[in-house]
Amino acid sequence: MSKKGVLLVNLGSPDSPTKKDVKKYLGEFLMDERVIDIPYLSRLLLVKGIILNTRPKKSAAAYQKVWWDEGSPLIVLSNRLKDKIVPKTDIPVALAMRYGNPSIHFGLSELVKQGVTEVLILPLYPQFAMATTETILVKAEEIRKKHFPQVKIEDIPAFYNKPEYIKVLGDSLIEGLNGFEYDHLIFSYHGVPERHIMKSDITKSHCKIDGQCCKNQSAAHQFCYRHQCYETTRLTAEYLQLKEGTFTTTFQSRLGKDPWIQPYTDETIDNYAKKGIKKLAIITPAFVSDCLETIEEIGMEAKESFIEHGGESFHRIDCLNDNDAWANVIVGWINHWKIS
Repeated sequence: MSKKGVLLVNLGSPDSPTKKDVKKYLGEFLMDERVIDIPYLSRLLLVKGIILNTRPKKSAAAYQKVWWDEGSPLIVLSNRLKDKIVPKTDIPVALAMRYGNPSIHFGLSELVKQGVTEVLILPLYPQFAMATTETILVKAEEIRKKHFPQVKIEDIPAFYNKPEYIKVLGDSLIEGLNGFEYDHLIFSYHGVPERHIMKSDITKSHCKIDGQCCKNQSAAHQFCYRHQCYETTRLTAEYLQLKEGTFTTTFQSRLGKDPWIQPYTDETIDNYAKKGIKKLAIITPAFVSDCLETIEEIGMEAKESFIEHGGESFHRIDCLNDNDAWANVIVGWINHWKIS
């Protein structure tokens, strides 16, 4: 008789904020062909010949700004979330990271040790993207075939539009804004290169990134990161009855010179400050756990730039993290799968 178990998977983090560990982590992350999707030799030259000789020192300094006594915020918060889920379900639950530790191999082995033969992979990303959900599922299947061929793997699709997710996101936004009167609200999602959107288009014709394709119904939306981000914003705004014109969707963290999906978060924030927006609130719904990109890039760098360009108050809203309601939503998904 089969036994079920769940593997929660998040992005990952260096083992420490030292240059050595950050370099190791960035090497694994950036050499992933679904993150930097160029031919292997070109990627090798770019990553190991250029990026890893220049970026680790700067990134280590950034990680040092956000590092907690318990470790990386993303790892600590992911573990706290798992610890809230475990007592609420009677099947094994493990945690893994796509890059760094604990690895997906380690997570699967922990479940197998408990007799698990059916694993539900839950990528902790609301929206589907090549560089997040897809790379997790591909890596998990690769490890399964090589090390755990007796194990069956299933996954939970992107949950960007699930009513229970939208409710918990919207409620967290209300809580996060408590006491802060904003002039404008930004929904900032992690950016991806435009070519990733095109590559994920299963119709091979729908995605044009022209301002309309994301609004027109299509099978392509099942794997369209851009569409899913805009839908998360739209549904959350609808749930909270936000007035049109009081909120904006933007994309952060671009890398290199190729075109990435727009509008860019940093440019938008600076432009709003220049135009007279004094009080800005920002939420980052591509992440469920606070990390370098939310705490340092948004909470520190973007805030500093907003103030420098004329803004007065900047408020970053926490991710869902180990929010009790969020943990309960995941438990609901797990229990539904358990009896299916």
